[in-house]
Amino acid sequence: MALQIPPMAFLALKYGAVAAAGFTAARLAPRGRFPQAVEAEMDATPNGLRFRKAHGQLSAAGRITRDWRAGRFGPKFRIDGTALARLRIRRLT
Repeated sequence: MALQIPPMAFLALKYGAVAAAGFTAARLAPRGRFPQAVEAEMDATPNGLRFRKAHGQLSAAGRITRDWRAGRFGPKFRIDGTALARLRIRRLT
């Protein structure tokens, strides 16, 4: 059974162009930095998920920390994910 080269070449060209555009965008984008106050607030967030409801808004904060080892004898990593969010919905008249 013969392989159909033109459709495969088109797919390789299409996905290669998307990968090259993504790589170029990542190289040209400026590095973002968090202010120290934001870093301190993220470090102060307790583990788990917390919700708070005030007048007209709902706030949520969540943090998860896990230790992960790459392989049986590989290096060990600590993964720390923090999310701070606020949802405010206002009715405009």
